[in-house]
Amino acid sequence: MGRHVLQRINCRSENSKGVYCLQYDDHKIVSGLRDNTIKIWDRNTLQCTKVLTGHTGSVLCLQYDDKVIISGSSDSTVRVWDVGSGEMVNTLIHHCEAVLHLRFNNGMMVTCSKDRSIAVWDMTSQTEITLRRVLVGHRAAVNVVDFDEKYIVSASGDRTIKVWNTSNCEFVRTLNGHKRGIACLQYRDRLVVSGSSDNTIRLWDIECGACLRVLEGHEELVRCIRFDSKRIVSGAYDGKIKVWDLIAALDPRAPASTLCLRTLVEHTGRVFRLQFDEFQIVSSSHDDTILIWDFLNCTPPEGTPQQQQNMQQLNTRSPTRTYTYISK
Repeated sequence: MGRHVLQRINCRSENSKGVYCLQYDDHKIVSGLRDNTIKIWDRNTLQCTKVLTGHTGSVLCLQYDDKVIISGSSDSTVRVWDVGSGEMVNTLIHHCEAVLHLRFNNGMMVTCSKDRSIAVWDMTSQTEITLRRVLVGHRAAVNVVDFDEKYIVSASGDRTIKVWNTSNCEFVRTLNGHKRGIACLQYRDRLVVSGSSDNTIRLWDIECGACLRVLEGHEELVRCIRFDSKRIVSGAYDGKIKVWDLIAALDPRAPASTLCLRTLVEHTGRVFRLQFDEFQIVSSSHDDTILIWDFLNCTPPEGTPQQQQNMQQLNTRSPTRTYTYISK
């Protein structure tokens, strides 16, 4: 086992049975729980500093910036909170079933729901958020959305990924390939990475719709996925977090057996959400914990030349700062 520091936040409460979503920065972790609350944790002390109440159902998704936290819930609402005071400043009532995911940026927000629809919103301020357009086309719950200035990308239990034009909200194309419903997705530049209940991860070229690679290794539904310029990190209902070599995955000559760099096994329940940066992964689970995997200043274990090379590839900033992971 590679050495690392593992910090644990116990989120267990009388009514809690899972931490569904999270986001973090250098100072705090914001989490959404099954007990209908949003809890904010201090990064240094790991203590809960604030509890936001108002949702009447599980908090399934959230995002925040320096002004607001926006959350979606199984109570079908989207709620807006002042990030400083924790005060609820707006409630958006549009979807008729659970709000499963949301993203906002540059005065625009996209939400998606179990009601099979996608809502596009214009955000003038915390209190001025107006519905611009409703996108309909999926035949099952829309589980996740992402967008930039060019495309809105959505994925559904109907096994498809759909691409929409951001400026006029018109449908562009469908990406087909997953054999079961799609639970998670991230989109950046031309690349879409998706995870499915068929236990696979797929990489797609959004411009032509081609599937570039299928990653296999998880034993159950792939629930969350994030990628940067070098790595993909995935979490699944098998309780495992896997780190993949993105650069190699985009090379058709790379053998499939070399693509999974490491597997992290610590959660005792389904992994619901994760986020990562150069030196850490933060994950949340059905086991009522948030785990902070800190790989700074850890001595890498001896391994095969390939494992050592993988370790070197993960040293993205300083030779004294090393990612180390549990062996495959």
